[in-house]
Amino acid sequence: MRQHKVQGQRHLQAHLDRESKVTRLIGIVHHEDVKQLYCWFCCQPNGKIYVSKAKIDVHSDRFGFPYGAADIVCLEPENCDPTHVSIHQSPHGNTDLLPRFEIKNRKAETFSIDFTVCISAMFGNYNNVLQFIQSMEMYKILGVQKVVIYKNNCSHLMEKVLKFYVEEGTVEIIPWPINSHLRVSSEWYFMQDGTHIGYYGQITALNDCIYRNMERSKFVVLNDADEIILPLKHPNWKTMMNSLQEQNPGTSVFLFENHIFPETVSSRMFNVSSWNTVPGVNILQHVYREPDRKDVINPRKMIVDPRKVIQTSVHSVLRAYGKSVNVPMDVALIYHCRKALQRDLPRESLIRDTTLWRFNSSLIKNVNKVLYQTMLRAQN
Repeated sequence: MRQHKVQGQRHLQAHLDRESKVTRLIGIVHHEDVKQLYCWFCCQPNGKIYVSKAKIDVHSDRFGFPYGAADIVCLEPENCDPTHVSIHQSPHGNTDLLPRFEIKNRKAETFSIDFTVCISAMFGNYNNVLQFIQSMEMYKILGVQKVVIYKNNCSHLMEKVLKFYVEEGTVEIIPWPINSHLRVSSEWYFMQDGTHIGYYGQITALNDCIYRNMERSKFVVLNDADEIILPLKHPNWKTMMNSLQEQNPGTSVFLFENHIFPETVSSRMFNVSSWNTVPGVNILQHVYREPDRKDVINPRKMIVDPRKVIQTSVHSVLRAYGKSVNVPMDVALIYHCRKALQRDLPRESLIRDTTLWRFNSSLIKNVNKVLYQTMLRAQN
């Protein structure tokens, strides 16, 4: 995504709004400092410029950080269909040096993709290579055609794996150099430590991903690379979502409950010797999940109809057309293999859940294929 610096704005993308003749730009702004912005529309075919004052709508979920995701919404001129827009602090002046953003989603298209997964953001020299490959292959088994990754940085080996998936056509990389512009936190909540924005601008990336895929993907899945929505009653996401939509007419947001499978508790099954030299977690060996905690609600991740979402947060949608529905745990759950949350629980208090093993044969074969190709490349 192109960078843009105007009084705290970053990472803008323009989209035609669904309600009226307005353009919505997704950006990052300081919630107090940015008070006045203008859209400079370029009209075709005469190239005439129209200026419109913007409404700045900072999303409500900032979690205490001074900077947050924002919609910058401008009324379009009545007598033209602008193709591009620039943002300026003033209705007067010279915009020649400002980036011009193409206005996307101007017309409905037929879906080329059923499921797109949005992963934000990859940072911290990410090197959990084995689990990442396993997640990618599980997504493909479940019916995903595209995975969009907002990449800040990762290890050299991870770069090789990403290159493989980009060339295969599964992964699309969105460069996300947000730390070149803001002091980012690796936490989601503000810790009074002088940082500007939480979790590498995760919320902005998720909103961008929804709008970016609005007209090409039937569904958009918002989760992290260590999370897999596992269907319990269906073989894949397509049959699961067909069933869920049939049972929940008018629903645009489906929320799935997160369950922790601690990476510290292992099964002896599926210790694939060829995987032992690959950095990262082997999810097939982690089939013990933490029990629910009393008075603690498990967070949820989402599968959404992107044409119905206006603003999203991480665990819920802030504004949308249509209803949100919590999907029962006997239909699907989020398999989340990570550090334990309930660290003091003895093994016998964990729940053995081998749902993932339903896919073991295809998963092992597919992971081995990817490792063979990427590790050969890594050695060259």
